[in-house]
Amino acid sequence: IERFDLEYETLKAIHPGLIYVQLKGFGSSGPYSSYKSYDMVAQAAAGAFSVTGELGGGPLLPGPTTGDSGTGMQAGMAILAAYIQRLRTGKGQHIELSMQEAMTYFMRTRIAFGANWGEQACPRLGNLMGGAPTGLYPCKGDGPNDFAYVIVVTDRHWDQLCLAIDRPDMVVDERFATGEKRAMHGAELFEEITPWTLEHEKYEVMRILGEASVPCSAVLDTRDLYRDPHLVERGFVKSVEHPELGQVPLLGFPTRM
Repeated sequence: IERFDLEYETLKAIHPGLIYVQLKGFGSSGPYSSYKSYDMVAQAAAGAFSVTGELGGGPLLPGPTTGDSGTGMQAGMAILAAYIQRLRTGKGQHIELSMQEAMTYFMRTRIAFGANWGEQACPRLGNLMGGAPTGLYPCKGDGPNDFAYVIVVTDRHWDQLCLAIDRPDMVVDERFATGEKRAMHGAELFEEITPWTLEHEKYEVMRILGEASVPCSAVLDTRDLYRDPHLVERGFVKSVEHPELGQVPLLGFPTRM
């Protein structure tokens, strides 16, 4: 059987405007280039396991599978950029992506704030990343995901949080007067806020804090996603006819055009 050479340089000679995309786990050069990869292999190689887990515990496998789809999305952006260049110049591109390198893009925040320019390893912080009172709070209910995640970045967020949970006294509490002091008294803050969250279901916590301009979300599980009122109203949850199962709900694609 005759072997056809499908390398970029061969095809470029036939079609100079060719946009040629090559994706490999570790790229086409370097000591790992021959190694096989899957989604989680790429995440492990990019550091995602190392920053996932509880403080003082071992590394954990991340839940989202960003290794495949995340690399593919970056490839899509590269193709669009190459296409725009071809419209202007008539020339194509050879695009190469390493899954390992693509996944480091999603590590950017932890690397920027925890690596000290590569001088140290970012620690695992569990739910503590961000500084008190940012964190995960238990809500009313006994389900494994009856929690809400709250982020307080600015002093304005802090003031709005205190008013939203009917604790204006904490605004003038000297222990919590600055972001630095709130971080120092994180355990005390958690004890002050948790009784309020336990009085409300997670969606109610999200509504109250969201309407008060405090960044917050209920912890949605994979069952909640199909029933989330926001996603349903926006049409992200779609019903598709299946030949054996009948009407089946599916989650949509985030890009809207």
